[in-house]
Amino acid sequence: MKETVILLLLIAAVACNRQGKAPDYRALIDRGEFSRAAEQIKARLNNETNLPASEREQLMYELARMDRIRKDFTATRDEVVAFIKKYIPDVSERDIRRWEQERSLEFMVIDGQKRYFNHAARNLFRINKECRKIWAAAHPGTGEEKKFDLDRHNREVMAAADAQGTPFVKPVRFHIQYTVTVKPDQVPDGKTVRCWIPFPREIPQRQTDVTLIGSDPERHALAPANHLQRTVYLEKEARAGQPTVFSVEYEFTAHGFYRAIDPQKVVPVDPNGPLKPFLQERPPHIVFTPQLRELSHRIVGSETNPYRIAQKLYAWIDQNIPWASAREYSTIRNIPMYAYLNRHGDCGIQTLLFITLCRLNGIPARWQSGWEFQPPSDSMHDWGMIYFEPYGWVPMDVTYGLRKTKEQDPFRWFYLHGMDSYRLIFNDDFSVPFDPPKKHLRSETVDSQRGEVEWVGGNLYFDQWDWNMDWRIVSLGS
Repeated sequence: MKETVILLLLIAAVACNRQGKAPDYRALIDRGEFSRAAEQIKARLNNETNLPASEREQLMYELARMDRIRKDFTATRDEVVAFIKKYIPDVSERDIRRWEQERSLEFMVIDGQKRYFNHAARNLFRINKECRKIWAAAHPGTGEEKKFDLDRHNREVMAAADAQGTPFVKPVRFHIQYTVTVKPDQVPDGKTVRCWIPFPREIPQRQTDVTLIGSDPERHALAPANHLQRTVYLEKEARAGQPTVFSVEYEFTAHGFYRAIDPQKVVPVDPNGPLKPFLQERPPHIVFTPQLRELSHRIVGSETNPYRIAQKLYAWIDQNIPWASAREYSTIRNIPMYAYLNRHGDCGIQTLLFITLCRLNGIPARWQSGWEFQPPSDSMHDWGMIYFEPYGWVPMDVTYGLRKTKEQDPFRWFYLHGMDSYRLIFNDDFSVPFDPPKKHLRSETVDSQRGEVEWVGGNLYFDQWDWNMDWRIVSLGS
């Protein structure tokens, strides 16, 4: 399928790079010479009529990637400095250079012009330790006024799992209304707009009783329950001057999870057994690079117990890779290496780094994602699953990190093998073709949380449409 080809293009790119045969345009792009790279790519597309389909798709992807990077890097130096001065009035040029060199202040030089990441100024106060302290002092009490007590809920999950003898506890039933609105005149009048809206997976005991209530338009195609990136597919004709609106309404029940683990009972898995796919590299984003191998050795040392290794990896990311707003994943060639080089990342970047380091150490790990809810708040979120023999697969969330409690308290490691009841799971893998497949490059080539839209003329990127998640809790279980 064409979408499969598109999603695998990056694999070929990584392979070329490993062999030292990266195309000239790749070197130009990596140096920020976007205009020259675009000229070279367009010349090939126009002049080489016998290009293989896969290579033509790769060239089209690189053009789209450059355009997306430009959209992610629009902040000017004056704008960045003005934001920083709100909190550090006497910021100096030397400070700016130092933050840039240590990658706390993210920028690119594109066609000779320095352009900062759209969230670079705010991210500085998330990434740099000293700047974090300044931000915290300027915003006392931030995070403490949330109405939802997550740690209290998670301790209740632990207690219920122990009392009831099952890891699946504290069910919460949700009602969801999700809407995608394509802005007016993004598609010519009368042309068909194709839309994929993420839909919850059926996961025994974890996410159950998924019920589709309705959709607009009423006619739809629902991907099979076992599809790893599940969606509802919809079509409508565009009307001149009017938005094109799609929506899906459904309910589902989410369960909290906690499995107590005795580290002494955890043993290595058979590297050639049924879990082998979850131990392997998966370019372009799960690659055992020399840098990650060296990092793993520094973190793990001589430890051989899989659970203890996972603890070390988890704690290192929690303490060394702070969360920060991230670029679109489709613009990053290797996500874990981005985290390694920049020492920060959002939830998906942190998760893919953790998955890669786990697999490198013989610990099966895989992707999971969707939305998180902390009433009344919500957001898109990525986390994962990790396998400990003989306990099996358990959910993990490296972004939520070590809980603030005594070191000997098992609750400290809750999110290494536990999960709250406030998750909506769309995906059990990344970069999986949709059903039905897209014909054009996805806006999000890794994850699937907002939706995807296209027409016969091409993909509609995120700036061409809006999304909205309306939700409410139907009932709470014990």
